[in-house]
Amino acid sequence: MKKYRNGMEAALDVAGGKWKSVILYELTTGKKRMGELKRLIPDITQKVLTQQLRELERDGIVNRIVYHEIPPKVEYELSEYGLSLKEILESLCLWGEKHLDKIYGDRSSALYN
Repeated sequence: MKKYRNGMEAALDVAGGKWKSVILYELTTGKKRMGELKRLIPDITQKVLTQQLRELERDGIVNRIVYHEIPPKVEYELSEYGLSLKEILESLCLWGEKHLDKIYGDRSSALYN
């Protein structure tokens, strides 16, 4: 078992990195299919999205739901445990939007891209 010096290290190990928090934030609004997540996060590669979802599933943050139909359908959602991150993710996003306003001035968020 990995040793952590504090809770921040443990939290960042699970939800940190360039993409995990973005994936988790997109899942706060409900179940998503892989293609939908890819459209919502266009800069992520398919390989990285798959890898990050697997890690989040392994850590018990995300549920992978497989529907046995043809063609197969798979959805991802925050687990009950993952839902405990929702308020934190929303607060972090809100802070980021305020930070963008500070950097770019009071422009619409469409200009940040």
